[in-house]
Amino acid sequence: MEKLNRTDAEWRAKLTPEQYRILREAGTEPPFSGDLLDIKHKGEFRCAACGEPLFGSDSKFDSGSGWPSFTRPKDPDKVSEQQDGTHGMTRTEVRCARCDGHLGHVFPDGPGPEGQRYCINSAALSFAKDEGAEEGAEEGAEEGAEETGAAD
Repeated sequence: MEKLNRTDAEWRAKLTPEQYRILREAGTEPPFSGDLLDIKHKGEFRCAACGEPLFGSDSKFDSGSGWPSFTRPKDPDKVSEQQDGTHGMTRTEVRCARCDGHLGHVFPDGPGPEGQRYCINSAALSFAKDEGAEEGAEEGAEEGAEETGAAD
């Protein structure tokens, strides 16, 4: 995969202030505030900074944490993980392998055989609905939206 390198000025011009704070400064959005939390459509979740496909809707689940949660990435090579010792905790940070954007964290308390919970900020993602996918009846799902969020 080809790495995407941009200057700080280029990132600031491309991203919203909230996306910049999260993706480039490793920030976190408040729980239950993200636009993608309740998305139930079939599709893929992409990096909001570079457009790289990161998570499929088939791995999304409601963890009750207040952030979109996934059991696994679409391709493990599309995300990178590193230890994060900030805020007096030891956690595993998840980043986009292409642009090095901060996505969130992964925890070993998820469902299924993987046992992982990728807890990802909505502002770090965009969503592309599969063509012809049926819309979810869940309130909060954006009807008719083919893509939500910024992408390359």
